[in-house]
Amino acid sequence: MKTIYFSLLIATCLIVGSCKDFLDIEPRSSVSDETTIIDQASAQTALNGVYNALGASGYYAVSFPMIGYTSGDNVVYIGTLRYNGQFSQHNVLADNQTILNFWRAAYKTINQANHVIEKVAALSADAIPDEEKARITGEAHFVRALAYFDLVRVYGNVPIVLTPTASASDKAGIGRNPAVEVYDQVLDDLTRAESLLLNTVNRVRATKKTAQALLSRYYLYQENWEKTIEYASEIISDQANYELVYPYSAWFADDVVQTRESIFEIAYSILFLNNNRGDWQPATRGGGRRIVPTDEYIGLANDPTIGGGRKDLLDITPAGWHGNLYYRSPATDPSYVLRLAEIYLNRAEAYAHLDGSDNIALALSDLNAVRNRADLPNLTLLTKDEVLLAIENERRLEFGLEPHRWFDLVRTGRAQEVLKITDPNKILLPIPIEEIIIDNALEPQNPGY
Repeated sequence: MKTIYFSLLIATCLIVGSCKDFLDIEPRSSVSDETTIIDQASAQTALNGVYNALGASGYYAVSFPMIGYTSGDNVVYIGTLRYNGQFSQHNVLADNQTILNFWRAAYKTINQANHVIEKVAALSADAIPDEEKARITGEAHFVRALAYFDLVRVYGNVPIVLTPTASASDKAGIGRNPAVEVYDQVLDDLTRAESLLLNTVNRVRATKKTAQALLSRYYLYQENWEKTIEYASEIISDQANYELVYPYSAWFADDVVQTRESIFEIAYSILFLNNNRGDWQPATRGGGRRIVPTDEYIGLANDPTIGGGRKDLLDITPAGWHGNLYYRSPATDPSYVLRLAEIYLNRAEAYAHLDGSDNIALALSDLNAVRNRADLPNLTLLTKDEVLLAIENERRLEFGLEPHRWFDLVRTGRAQEVLKITDPNKILLPIPIEEIIIDNALEPQNPGY
């Protein structure tokens, strides 16, 4: 089919007299292989492909957020695809198409990052300056870290593949690594990224600050409170480049991109659309309204004493309430991966876990910074447990339409209680059955599936 398509395309070019122009155009992004990375320009082209893979529909443009959104209690899937309804029911089957799409998209992203990491390292100084080699390699390490971080949070034990492959079957037979080893790989990649990248600001490409922000999230998951505070402080203290923008909606409304609150967002364009929009907007606005906020979240967000400015995440039409984080037409909304509000709440949670009244005061200071931006008053709670619960609730409201809630409840061990999940095996999702059929080294399946 590819040969037929290419032949037809060449024939069309000859007819219109533009074949030479077509053949002379170098692709902006592509899967890197043995022939594509030969110099700085081709290395950058391959890196563009890594970011495009991260932002694809199988990853951040639909499938991964779908898992994070609808597995929590802020939103629910009401569309016609039954397998997406399984997340809210906490009864995901191994043949679920969304978990398969995410698995394959994440490993495609990893494979493209592997190509960049391996092949750019082999380039000579004549082919690429050292500082560009470090930057491109560092960005690839960051994306690979993010992909493995997302995979391990969803599936637990997953294969670690660190060399480029030509086909999916190349990695068959290696089996799944324990989750602790996957987290170790995430840390290794983020540490390398931090050491290779410059301390600059780029909100759609990885920099040292981007790696440090993800390290604050990583250490929060590891319950290493001191390291969480250390890396969060690196970002929060950089007030020249990062701030909580006001009012609350200022980080996403009115077609803004790359605000001072944004640490890392995935950029889209009319040639590379963010398909999240279609799931949120109603038919009158060109969407399908397949994901909607729950009644509970609608009540919380619209309560001025609880939601404050977070009410701007929601809108209502005759069809009912809908989320309004993804609203642009065409669908060029960013996918928000890291923003400053998360870093404040990461540090607040870490402070709250440390002993001493001074740390509780520091936790409240960070928590109240996020609350004040949302037009909510300071909290003056006293006990550690009260502060931690307040942070959990604030994260729920602050990131209401971002894929955090499910993973927050899982990492704190609160998912079963809050979401009324009776089977502890449902905390991890199943390995896609199609992948196990292709490669039985992925057995055993996660318990309960």
